[in-house]
Amino acid sequence: MSDSTPPITNAAPETPAAKAGPSNLRLRIIWGVIGAALLLGSVWFSPWTFGLFFALVQAVMLWEFYRMMRAGGYAPATWIGIGAGLILFGGTLWVVFHDLVSAVNESNGLTAFFEAAGAAVNIDLLWRGLAILLPVLLLIREMVVWPRYKQPFVNAATAFFGLMYIGVPMSLLNVIAYGNSGYDYRRIFALLFLIWASDIGAYAAGKTFGKHKMAPKISPGKTWEGWAGGFAMTLVVGWAIGFMLPDMPLTHRLVAAGVVAVFAPLGDLAESMLKRSVGVKDSGSIMPGHGGLLDRFDAFLLVLPVLALLQLLAG
Repeated sequence: MSDSTPPITNAAPETPAAKAGPSNLRLRIIWGVIGAALLLGSVWFSPWTFGLFFALVQAVMLWEFYRMMRAGGYAPATWIGIGAGLILFGGTLWVVFHDLVSAVNESNGLTAFFEAAGAAVNIDLLWRGLAILLPVLLLIREMVVWPRYKQPFVNAATAFFGLMYIGVPMSLLNVIAYGNSGYDYRRIFALLFLIWASDIGAYAAGKTFGKHKMAPKISPGKTWEGWAGGFAMTLVVGWAIGFMLPDMPLTHRLVAAGVVAVFAPLGDLAESMLKRSVGVKDSGSIMPGHGGLLDRFDAFLLVLPVLALLQLLAG
């Protein structure tokens, strides 16, 4: 399969959205409900539907990222990046699942199978192997297609950064989803509620009190008052999710809420800067009225690495 993907049409730089008409608002609501139902249903139903759903989400996000890079004049190795991302996500999911099954089912006859499989897929080896071999593979690709695509090292770096920016954080979602007793959908629900609280609180406070711009050259609509409102609402939800996760100490919940309150808006700003740099308004059009999946999950990309690190440090 060819590594080439058709460039997307350049759009005007991101500007404050025009007032939505009734039909557009209806479309946003319909697709918002469908998207939320798929998201929550996949997370709740089983670890396998969770894994399949977010593996697909990650693949689409990488596709959108590489298409935007092509709109900016670069030529990253799209299929290599997406393939490496899926290997990283699937391998991380398998290792986390294997470790928990082996720990919980010591007397189960399947333990030997999982031990053997886990020995073949070590998470450190997986991540280090990709970090070492992927640049080699990307440079070989550039030599094969040269001189069809100019700036070979920039193209290779762009493909690699897409994996670091999207593939690594989304793979770490597997670490968040699994607690000491195995897969727990409530942990992902809690993360979603915190991110939504940050977004809703910032919108409401910014709309009501917003005066001081946070980053006017990147996103003119964001204000410090909005950020403060989002921070406050996220802390409140961090306290409230104790009813859903009673075993999680209040300190841990508030720390997680603080991480989301700080890094979710930064993730949104980072993606806004990305879109402005290549001159596109939305990352894609997979969800009419909502843009692309990268637009929907941009907050995850800076939140997940910090949360995963804190979870590993906290044991």
